[in-house]
Amino acid sequence: MWQAFREDVKAQGVEVVTVGIDTAGPEACRSFIEAADPQHPSLIDEHHRVAELFGVVNIPNAVWIDEDGMIVRPAETSPAPPSVGVERTPNQRAMEDPPARVVEMMAHASQITYDAPTYEAAMRDWIANGADSEFALAPDQVIDRSGTRNEDTARGVAHFELATHFELAGAHEAAIGHFRQAHELVPDNFAYRRQAWSLEPSVEGPLARFWQGPLEGQEADWPYESDWNTDVKEMGAPNYYAEWKP
Repeated sequence: MWQAFREDVKAQGVEVVTVGIDTAGPEACRSFIEAADPQHPSLIDEHHRVAELFGVVNIPNAVWIDEDGMIVRPAETSPAPPSVGVERTPNQRAMEDPPARVVEMMAHASQITYDAPTYEAAMRDWIANGADSEFALAPDQVIDRSGTRNEDTARGVAHFELATHFELAGAHEAAIGHFRQAHELVPDNFAYRRQAWSLEPSVEGPLARFWQGPLEGQEADWPYESDWNTDVKEMGAPNYYAEWKP
C-alpha cells in the first residue's frame, strides 16, 4: 500500500522510505519486502537505530521530513493509505483449524482501531501545501510532542542496545535478561516487547514472526512476564495505538 501511495505522489516531489526494524535482520524482512516489490528505498535496521533516533515505540510509525531535512511531524501511528486501491495482506494466512492462540490474536487485532482515511488526507494536505499545511508542525511543537527522556528510559534504552548486541552475537540467553530490563524500565515501548517476543522459538511458517507468545504446553518456559495476547487484552485493543492528533 505504501508502494502504491508512493507511485501516486512521487510526481509531487515526495519519497517514501520504509524501514524494517528487526534484530533478526534481512531474512525476517525479506518476504514482506519482496511481496511489496518496492521502488522506493526499503531499509533494514537490525540495531533499532532509526527507532532510537526518531522515537518509534510501535509499528507502524512514520515521521514526516520536509525538503530541508526538518522533521515536521515526529513518530506517530501511520496506518497505510486506503485510497490507493491495494488490498491489505492479512497477517494470518489461510489455515484450517487455527491454534487457539491465533484465534485469540485475530480477535484482539480486529478490535484495534485507527483512522486511516484521516491520516491519508492529512498527508496529502501536507504534500500539496508544505509548510502552509495545518498538519505541518512548528519546530517547538515537534520537540514538545517528541517528549523527554528520564533516567529510567535512558537505562532501558541501554539495556535494549545490549540485548540487541548479544542477540546479533548469537548469545540469545544473555540477551533475554537485558530485554526484560528494557521492558520494565520503558513499559510504553511496545516495539521493545514485540522484538523480544518474536525472537523466541515459535511455530514454523508465515505466522512465525507474529506468534509472540509461548507455545501450547510450554508456558512455564516462556522467559518474559507477558506476551502479545496478554498485554493487548490488559490494555484494551482500542488503546493499542496512541490516538492520532492533528
